[in-house]
Amino acid sequence: MNVLVIAEHDNGQLKSETSKVVNAATKVATTIDVLIAGHNVGEAAKSASEISGVTKVRVVDNAGFEHQLAENTADLVVEIAGSYSHIFASASTTGKNILPRVSALLDKSQISEIIDVVDGDTFKRPIYAGNAIATVKSLDETKVITVRASAFDSQGSQSPCEVDSLAIEIENGLSEFVSIEQTESERPELNAAPVVISGGRGMQNGENFALLNGIADKLGAAIGASRAAVDAGFVPNDMQVGQTGKIVAPDLYIAVGISGAIQHLAGMKDSKVIVAINKDPDAPIFQVADYGLVADLFDVLPELETAL
Repeated sequence: MNVLVIAEHDNGQLKSETSKVVNAATKVATTIDVLIAGHNVGEAAKSASEISGVTKVRVVDNAGFEHQLAENTADLVVEIAGSYSHIFASASTTGKNILPRVSALLDKSQISEIIDVVDGDTFKRPIYAGNAIATVKSLDETKVITVRASAFDSQGSQSPCEVDSLAIEIENGLSEFVSIEQTESERPELNAAPVVISGGRGMQNGENFALLNGIADKLGAAIGASRAAVDAGFVPNDMQVGQTGKIVAPDLYIAVGISGAIQHLAGMKDSKVIVAINKDPDAPIFQVADYGLVADLFDVLPELETAL
């Protein structure tokens, strides 16, 4: 089976999600091609060629794809999709923007956010906020699939494979790039951080989130939040971890003042080690935590920072 993986990148650098999507693709593929559409993507293409299991990197490098507008990129994917049995992308903002359009243009049913591959036709995906796992079988000759990257490990490395440049220009005029606003932070991105420390409603206000800064700095961690903390206006919504926020699976997840609502658990329960700090011994978060500390976070956090 020939699989096309749509790379996740920011033109200059390949994102870690791509390697994890390739891992998922190896479970069905005989050959794996990675598509990189963007502008000045030479370094990203080189990185993709060194991911274990990749057969070929297909590069479309022109200004029309610099911002990876979904309309143009979807048309590009459809143009080269004919020889592939599966089209994979990360279930990220980019993947969720492009692949539904690809699915509609190909008139195929999309399979979303898979967490396991049973065989070339059958996949597992969470439903009901992760309380149930659906096993889905597709009879489509071309399968369009988004992958929950946090459910798969990164691939190893290999000697660089072939990098093939495609001279394709698509400008359908359906959309145009206006501007981009990004949050600048010296800390790692939530999705990619090996350690995440998150605060919840128990933090009481936004100023108290500063208590997490020193610990995060010492651990090289990203800082997240529960939906309750975001809805209360403590922190911006790009910090939200959960079913309607970001799905994370770090090596270490520290939940501070988070009760453990099901929507939050859906976004972090695949973390390798979970530590919970909460003064309520009956908080649901303790049911998934590997280590639980029943204590007042305002006493514990300064002590933890000092100890670190």
